[in-house]
Amino acid sequence: MKIIFKLGLSVLMISAVYANDNHQKSKYVGQENRKIKSLSMDDINELKKGAGWGLAKAAELNGYPGPSHILQMKDKIDLTLQQQTKIETIYKIMKAEAIVLGTKLIHLEKQLNDKFANKTISQNDLEQIVTKIENIRTKLRVVHLSTHLKTPEILSSTQIDLYNNLRGYSKNPCLNIPEGHDVKMWKKHNGCK
Repeated sequence: MKIIFKLGLSVLMISAVYANDNHQKSKYVGQENRKIKSLSMDDINELKKGAGWGLAKAAELNGYPGPSHILQMKDKIDLTLQQQTKIETIYKIMKAEAIVLGTKLIHLEKQLNDKFANKTISQNDLEQIVTKIENIRTKLRVVHLSTHLKTPEILSSTQIDLYNNLRGYSKNPCLNIPEGHDVKMWKKHNGCK
């Protein structure tokens, strides 16, 4: 009995040490090898091409369609030629502005990263660079959200409903599985029966 108790106690102690060791590992492991620690390559690519980078979720998920997705599904939502022209115009303007701002954001994040990496950062540097980063991020988000704000003026409510359904945004995700998604996995992730 004593041997079993000691063995059980040893297993518990080893488990506690192992659990404590894992608890101290950072969720950032591997990111220390990035050129810009705060941006992944996916982030950098998104910013360089003027993509949404998740900045317009407040609009997208509340019924204000995104222009790039509208253009991707133009045939499925019966976009007229006039609507397509308007969407293409606001998309091109947004994309051009977003690329400029995204490039600035990458540059500023690199500047901040390099100052830390070189151990040359001061409190003043920190405040100035972070303020610039947040100003650019704000402008970038406004550019993306503003474009979403314009799309309901161009589309009909029927087209917006169709867009939302095609994108998988419905009150019952089990009834509307977006094209390209694995049906079984979609149902599993959305708690469908």
